[in-house]
Amino acid sequence: MKVRQLFTAGAMLAGVTFQTVAADWYVSFSTGKNKNAGTQEAPLKNIWKALESAAPGDTIHIAEGNYSGKMSCGWINMDKPVNLIGGYSPDFSTRNPLVHHTMLRPKNEQNATRPTFGTLTIKTRKAGANASVLIDGFIFDHTAANSYHPVEGKPEGFSDGMLTIPPAKGKTKYPSIDKALLNAETDGSLTIQNCLFLNGSNYAILVAHFSGTVKILNNVFIGNRMMGADVRSTNGKPGMVEFEFSNNTLLFTWTRTKAFEDMGFGVRANANMSTNIHHNIIGLNTMSGFDNTKGNDKTKAVTLEDNIFFLNKTADVTVTISPSIKFMKVEDEGFDDLADVDGMKSVKDNLGLKDPALFKGIIDEKYLNAFLAATYSEKVEYDENSPINQFRAALGLNKQGKITSKVSMFANPYPFDSAIKFFGAVQGTGAQIPAQQ
Repeated sequence: MKVRQLFTAGAMLAGVTFQTVAADWYVSFSTGKNKNAGTQEAPLKNIWKALESAAPGDTIHIAEGNYSGKMSCGWINMDKPVNLIGGYSPDFSTRNPLVHHTMLRPKNEQNATRPTFGTLTIKTRKAGANASVLIDGFIFDHTAANSYHPVEGKPEGFSDGMLTIPPAKGKTKYPSIDKALLNAETDGSLTIQNCLFLNGSNYAILVAHFSGTVKILNNVFIGNRMMGADVRSTNGKPGMVEFEFSNNTLLFTWTRTKAFEDMGFGVRANANMSTNIHHNIIGLNTMSGFDNTKGNDKTKAVTLEDNIFFLNKTADVTVTISPSIKFMKVEDEGFDDLADVDGMKSVKDNLGLKDPALFKGIIDEKYLNAFLAATYSEKVEYDENSPINQFRAALGLNKQGKITSKVSMFANPYPFDSAIKFFGAVQGTGAQIPAQQ
């Protein structure tokens, strides 16, 4: 039931106003109605309706279903610090996020009203340092919202080609969504746990945090573009933000463009923050698993311990050794010496694996093999004496050539049925099976 104000007769007689107690709200897409009271017995139908009704500090419990936002816009904005907990059965008798899928899974036709920031956008910075936000037990998935090329970048046996980046589009009406799965501007405490972030066409998680803690715990990130998790301090002062990234499984992060030029990182440590990255499985990222090249290293305090790095293409770790960027694998000689680099507080007990047998029966082998063999090539065609270039020269214009690019694979959609299996794949490291209720 919802509880908003508690009074005692003595307090009222004494002139004391009231004590505020956090309320619980319930949302069920299959059984709820937006005219309901929002109780467990009479749940609301939509998350956005519960967010309008809730007060800061409240908790919203959300049953299985695909929640598409107000007027079916495809995204949800959250402007007050509340807790969103998904993974319940329709009657709320049990909670298991791996069975009762609570989804933010927009469709391509909803890209006519694309979000400004993310499929879930959290803007609670003004709530201050005592604010607390929990996001627990959701599936964030851009597969159906993206646009994939019908032919280019389509390995044999794949039903979809490569991801197309706006304004280009493939076989859909609208271009890909090209926004974060979760975007946040927060203060105080932000915790994101027990979630799946799948096939994001931009960052999976992008957070700008002013002070306090950001904890990203026990999530699976698969097939996202640019970066799995990027948490930044907006304070400008070192030590005001603590970022913990632990027990996550983070695989197949793609670069910004199909040319494999930049980005493609698993997780990053930013300036003016304390960053603790531990007990994760970070593998098969196009550029590197962990990036430490952004911002002033002297303002960082980074701990990198007990992680499994797994077949990252370019490097497991990128760091700045002024003035150059150093690309290193865990098995490289001197890897643990990274602890002596500015800003690196501790580097120890990380493990590098080359054998995908770790995920036998879980990882999609067709996708794995295509990823490991992914290539990009360019063909330049230029004839300075061609009739068109002679004509352009006569007019005082620059001569032109033609560059044809070809990629074997780029951010193709990773299958959901395989992605959800990564919870609990390796005991103690990476994402574990969420606790059931």
